[in-house]
Amino acid sequence: MSSITTYCHIKNNAYSINGEATVLEENEKGFSGTIVAIYRQLALKYPKFHKMDLLAKTAFIGSELIIQNTDFSIYEDDEIAQLFANSESSEYSDFKFQESIENGNPSPSQFVYTLPNILMGEIALKNKWYGENLFLVLPNFNAKEIKEQIELLLCNTSKAVLCGWVDVTKTEINTFFFVVENEKNKGEELTEENLLKLYNN
Repeated sequence: MSSITTYCHIKNNAYSINGEATVLEENEKGFSGTIVAIYRQLALKYPKFHKMDLLAKTAFIGSELIIQNTDFSIYEDDEIAQLFANSESSEYSDFKFQESIENGNPSPSQFVYTLPNILMGEIALKNKWYGENLFLVLPNFNAKEIKEQIELLLCNTSKAVLCGWVDVTKTEINTFFFVVENEKNKGEELTEENLLKLYNN
C-alpha cells in the first residue's frame, strides 16, 4: 500500500506541516518575503537559492520542509522520484523575461526559468537525486491524474515520490507539497479522496 506520509502548505507569513501551522516571526512583505523567511528559519546554506526564480524558490522550500520531516536516507538516490504540477506553467518568470526584452536587456538568468520543470532540476542537484521526474500542467489540481501518475512512477524503480502543486502567478500563490512512499503503513492511504482532503486542509 502506498501512503502519503508527510504533507505541507505554504501561505503568506505561515506554513504548516501535517496540519500543524507555524507563523513566521519575520514580517517580510508578500509571498516572496515569506519564502525567504522560511529559508532563514530553516538555517539553510545554499547560495544558489538566491539566484532562483520565485517558482523554483517556492518548490525548493516546500521540498526542504518535506525532506526535514521524512527519512529519505532509507532510499537509494535513484529510488526517489519527483512529480510537480501547476496550472500556470512558468507564467511568473515568463512575464519577467518579457519585461527584460521590452527594456532592451534580455536576461539569460531569467530565461533559464521559463521552463517550469527547471525547479525539479534544482531540487535534484541539491539532494543528488537521480530518479525519474515529471512536471504536469493541468487546468486545476486533479487528484485522479496526480494519483495515476504517482502510481506509474512507483511501478518502476521509484520507492518514494516527492510531489508538489505549486502555482505562482503575478496575483496568486497556491502550494501543496507531499511525499508518497511505497509499502508504508503510516500516514494517509494514497487515494483521490485523501489527496483532495489534504490539498484543501
